Amino acid sequence: MSATWLGGLAIVATVVAYLAYLAFTVVAQLIDQGLQNSRYVGETLLYVVLMGFLIFSSFLYLLARQGALFRSRTHVRVPRAEIDAFMADTRPSLTVLVPSYCENPEVVRSTLLSAALQEYPGMRLVLLLDDPPTPSDPAAAAGLAGCRALPEDLETLLAVPYERFSTAQRTYEAAARDGGASTPDQVRTLALHFVWAGEWLRDQQAAAPRTSNADDFLADEVLGGLAADFEITAGALFGALDQGAAVPAERLSQLCRRLVWTFEAQISSFERKAYLNLPHDANKAMNLNAYIALMGHSVRSVDTEIGRVLRDSDAPDALAIPDSDYLLTLDADSVLLREYCLRLVHHLEQPGNARVAVAQTPYSAFRGASTRLERIAAATTDIQHIVHQGLTYYDATFWVGANAVIRKVALDDIVETSYVGGQEVRRYVQDRTVIEDTESSIDLIAHGWSLYNYPERLSYSATPPDYGSLVVQRARWANGGLIIAPKFWHYARRERKAGHRVRLASRALRLNYMASIAWASFGLLFLLAFPFDDKLLSPIIVAAAVPYFLAMAYDFHRLGYKRSDVFRVYAFNLVLLPVNLAGTLKSMQQAASKSKIAFARTPKIADRTAAPALHILAAYAITAFSFYTLANDIQAGNWSHAVFASFNGVLTLYAIVAFMGFRNSIVDIWLGMLHWVRVPAKDPMRTDAPAAGPDWRSVLYFGPDQPTGPVGDRPQVAVSGTPPVRRGDTRSRQRNG
Repeated sequence: MSATWLGGLAIVATVVAYLAYLAFTVVAQLIDQGLQNSRYVGETLLYVVLMGFLIFSSFLYLLARQGALFRSRTHVRVPRAEIDAFMADTRPSLTVLVPSYCENPEVVRSTLLSAALQEYPGMRLVLLLDDPPTPSDPAAAAGLAGCRALPEDLETLLAVPYERFSTAQRTYEAAARDGGASTPDQVRTLALHFVWAGEWLRDQQAAAPRTSNADDFLADEVLGGLAADFEITAGALFGALDQGAAVPAERLSQLCRRLVWTFEAQISSFERKAYLNLPHDANKAMNLNAYIALMGHSVRSVDTEIGRVLRDSDAPDALAIPDSDYLLTLDADSVLLREYCLRLVHHLEQPGNARVAVAQTPYSAFRGASTRLERIAAATTDIQHIVHQGLTYYDATFWVGANAVIRKVALDDIVETSYVGGQEVRRYVQDRTVIEDTESSIDLIAHGWSLYNYPERLSYSATPPDYGSLVVQRARWANGGLIIAPKFWHYARRERKAGHRVRLASRALRLNYMASIAWASFGLLFLLAFPFDDKLLSPIIVAAAVPYFLAMAYDFHRLGYKRSDVFRVYAFNLVLLPVNLAGTLKSMQQAASKSKIAFARTPKIADRTAAPALHILAAYAITAFSFYTLANDIQAGNWSHAVFASFNGVLTLYAIVAFMGFRNSIVDIWLGMLHWVRVPAKDPMRTDAPAAGPDWRSVLYFGPDQPTGPVGDRPQVAVSGTPPVRRGDTRSRQRNG
């Protein structure tokens, strides 16, 4: 109760302080200075607008966390026996899709294993490999081979416990059909099965590699946590046996099903780039779309003049790709706790939830980060979990693409179909931006669906281990929000005209989610660079921001971090300012040119990712300019702005040393300079020789009016949204991957 009361007080204090600032500082100063001083009036209006946007975002954070507090106070966990009884009669089909691009096989294995050990009946797992099919780099080829081997390796691993428990299940199912209580021998035997399962999982835990905090999480929380569950269940069964309690045969059957479902999984892989008639757009959305479009079809692979293609087929040897009631999209570096699928599908199946399209638990960060950068990045991730819980309270939920259970009919409802080269291309998930989950959220609500954040932490994901990786991630997050925001604005206007007004809190939170990076970045840039009048920076406006920082410090402490991390997060955001600005400007460019961008990947050096030199130089520039401004403010007696400049200069310098690393930053600048002056080598595939005439195979496949020249120089049939890819030209495919 005290937390919600203090949260409400923080919201009121923020609003009162900002209104007091407008009344006692802005209006009073304008009266004193006079409206004739146009420079001061313009400067004041600019400052008020900038601070208004920043305080508005602070207010919405406080509002969202208040909603999260309300939800946590009222959340009641559904008893496991109720879920087991429900799933005994209703077993919706579930397919787990794991898109992967050039990932470490060990990382992907952890993800697949955590999904395979979900206690869910008849689950299918599909690893969607998006690597170039024939990489020339030996390391890339080895990584791809390792990922291709994972499905068979994991199925072999799970086969022994699955066979043991599926055999036992037949006995318990027969006893349940007879009804009544179970026999002591049945209780004892099932308890021993749970003991065996716990020991098997403990063996896997002991054998699991431990090279990172992600490995520790898989071993301790997934394998060890599931083992502990089974051990406790075994103890409860032995306890019932000792007391001579009558355990219903139906309950024993349900418990045995848990063992079967835990180790039951059909695991396979699929590579869309192996088939030239599937879309090859360089993003995760189209990797998902390519497979979802095939669900419910039977297809076979056909070798043609341009390469291998997939075609619908009713032949006995055709590959059947089953449709599914639900899809779980799971990033290749994410891990699920054991009841994720059961609890989310159970929620979606409840009466009144038929129009809920997406249920998820926004991911948290793995504990035990080894570096300061990873720990602070993890802190910002965990804070976002609180924000997303609040968004659901105000009906402003966004799909977070790292993990989510999605109702398949909802995707069928929002699918967009186009034709490229005579081939159908179906877009279930929008790929205009690299934050495809955000735009798809707007598409779903526009079609009358809703989204839901389950109020528990059941999914975890890796945070970037170095600054270069962080830049890649945060640049992706900063791009696209401005492009998507108008779509939501049009939806809200349409709903208002139809008499279905969207809640004010929902509109504000959604727009802040999509556009706050843009206005916060430009606002902070102006505050750093523009010499505002010292009279505008009053203690009252500082007081308006204090509740935000106090609330965040409290949240950090509650999540297991330090209260002082609030200053480290501020420093963290200062060095990310160039990244966020670049993402915002890229969004503007995309909006103007109506183009799409691919996922960005930067080269690995010495087990880390090199950061773009311009971002490094920009951080140094912020530091230098802050101290330069400090010197000028001291000379001019502009003491309030001097404090602000020194605060930013010191924290940015700290961030360079703590998060980038001085030596690494110099190396990355040097690499950037080499990249700028390097002359690209001539493409050995390019030739100025005259084009040869068509051969007979080309005429029969393309027709007599096809372009002349070698087959490899002709455009592909249907690679939507990408330039033509030459046969055997792995570099072109890497650009598109």
